[in-house]
Amino acid sequence: MHEAKTTADRLIAFSDAVFAVIVTIMVLELKAPDDPAFSALLPLWPEAVSYAVSFLFVVIIWINHHHLMRFVERPTLGLMWVNFVHLFIVSLLPFATAWVARTKLASNPVAFYAGLFVCIDIAYNMFERQVFAGASASQVSAPARRVARRRSLAVLASFVIAMLVAFVAPRVSFALICAALLLHVRPDVSGHGR
Repeated sequence: MHEAKTTADRLIAFSDAVFAVIVTIMVLELKAPDDPAFSALLPLWPEAVSYAVSFLFVVIIWINHHHLMRFVERPTLGLMWVNFVHLFIVSLLPFATAWVARTKLASNPVAFYAGLFVCIDIAYNMFERQVFAGASASQVSAPARRVARRRSLAVLASFVIAMLVAFVAPRVSFALICAALLLHVRPDVSGHGR
């Protein structure tokens, strides 16, 4: 039992470190203007908005990851691989964020950004499924699993729609991404917290 807990703790620590590096890389992309006037900050709005949304997304992912890992007593090899795939896809977020910011929310970069969210959400759904497969009914009830599944599918559908909308209305697409993120703000879908 102690060995299994150590493995779960190591998986959590590794994942936390990756999330920290991702946030650090994103903030390093923010470049201060050379002009000392506050008005020089106004043209940087795309960087600020895309950074804020991406930071919020990483926070939401971390909170949900942390919440799910509480149910892991003995991580399986499958769970570890799904976790690494999920982290790899999340690690592409700084690149997508920078592209969206530099192009001031142009169609193709926003479509790529939304597509990345689709991939991240698919990996998250696989991760969630792996965790729930190993969790007992007393840890995660059947109704809570159904609610989590429905929520995950709704978020995934929203990201797919945002990806398609980006080609005709990138700012609307960006707003859809933000709205979809709100569905994962609260990780506990059982209604009673733990």
